[in-house]
Amino acid sequence: MKEKDEFLKQMENLKVPEVNPNEHPRMVKMAIMNAGRSAALGVWLVVVPCYFLLCVFMYYFSHIRVGSSWFVAMFTLMSSLDKTPYIDFLGPIIMVVLPIICIIINSLAIIHVDFQKAGQTRKVSEFSITIKIKTWNILLILLSLAIVGIFIGYVMTENISVG
Repeated sequence: MKEKDEFLKQMENLKVPEVNPNEHPRMVKMAIMNAGRSAALGVWLVVVPCYFLLCVFMYYFSHIRVGSSWFVAMFTLMSSLDKTPYIDFLGPIIMVVLPIICIIINSLAIIHVDFQKAGQTRKVSEFSITIKIKTWNILLILLSLAIVGIFIGYVMTENISVG
């Protein structure tokens, strides 16, 4: 009993520390998306176009034209989809839209935006953009940019007509 009374008395006499949020402003930067999850999803969004590009490369440059080859099967599937009406948009979606989605979700995972209004402690408003260096996310963004660039370059050179 005596110990309990002493404990209660000590608790009553405790001084609560005062915290002034203006003295030490700390900013918690939250990402819009999780970097690990966006990298995992980005891998899947980049694997399909990369596989298609690999199949086209292997079909044209290695001269492997065995009927049961994965490369020939993928190339035949994509060329048949390109000739089929109502599904001819699937190739550009795979080669452009999926990598652009990968760029967007990985960019959202590494970019942090902060806006602080002018107030009593600040004379001017501040807008800051921070990019965290996440290797996998940046690598996927660069790879997706390369895929989109290769596809757009291919489309441009394929459709240039000389006079």
